[in-house]
Amino acid sequence: MKANTHPTYYTDAQVICACGNTWTTGSTRKQIRTDVCSSCHPFFTGEQRIVDSAGQVDRFMRRLQQAEERAAQIQVQQKADEAARKAVAQARARGENAKKAKEIGERAAEDVLTSSTQAAA
Repeated sequence: MKANTHPTYYTDAQVICACGNTWTTGSTRKQIRTDVCSSCHPFFTGEQRIVDSAGQVDRFMRRLQQAEERAAQIQVQQKADEAARKAVAQARARGENAKKAKEIGERAAEDVLTSSTQAAA
């Protein structure tokens, strides 16, 4: 075997975790720093902890909130459209002309939208 081809092996290499846990092991590096270990990893501790990497968790939570808001707006709009259709149908059943029935439907839709906006505030 050739001499001086292998790196120096340290039998007393120090491993330091971000949580403060330290232990000794063998390595080609004298000191090793790590982000998670068996003492702080959620799989071993059973706790739910999110390690945020470059704001990805915040970005995901923002996108999730926007999606929920869009879904709520769509649901409110569908309720308003349904109320307008019912109001138009009732107006036509009473014998109102098409223009008057459309106005009644628009007012019904506006009522639903304003009531949902007030409820959200």
